[in-house]
Amino acid sequence: MDLRGTISPDRPLLVLALAEEAAHLDARLPVLLTGMGKINAATAVAATLARTPLPAAVINLGTAGALQPGWAGTHEVGSVLQHDLDTDFLRRLTGQSVGAPLALGDGPVLATGDQFIADDDARAALATRAHLVDMEGYAVASTAQRFGVPVRLIKQVSDEAGDGAARTWQESVDQCARQLADWVRDHL
Repeated sequence: MDLRGTISPDRPLLVLALAEEAAHLDARLPVLLTGMGKINAATAVAATLARTPLPAAVINLGTAGALQPGWAGTHEVGSVLQHDLDTDFLRRLTGQSVGAPLALGDGPVLATGDQFIADDDARAALATRAHLVDMEGYAVASTAQRFGVPVRLIKQVSDEAGDGAARTWQESVDQCARQLADWVRDHL
């Protein structure tokens, strides 16, 4: 976990997984780097929100894989689900809703899970449920909501989440970071 800048109630907190994704953000902005995966993201966001003034909003910026052909660019997520948690089975087993999808507004569906999707079969299976895939979005959104802080998920498509995605992500992450920084300059 790495926190840069000062968090205040009149400014959003920008949350990203990796320094590579934040490379082109204005250094004066409050930025939290969580590390990869749901546990790292949830822990870092919760620890930060518990010990600092609550920000005006939490904005999760980051790269995402496209699960369907033709997806490119920067997208604000409309809903997010956990692709590695069987919420339907757990509801049938316990009668309780655990890890249900989160509605955030209009926009594409993001699937979050602790697996980098770099396989065509895994991508095809996820494409029936979502448009994009990442490793932190659900955790950031869920944690911010539990603290009563408005949350937005902004994802830049970095790869096609299939065979070769790891190589494509490495090749595109700097350009994605530039596009995320442009989004911040244009929208905040």
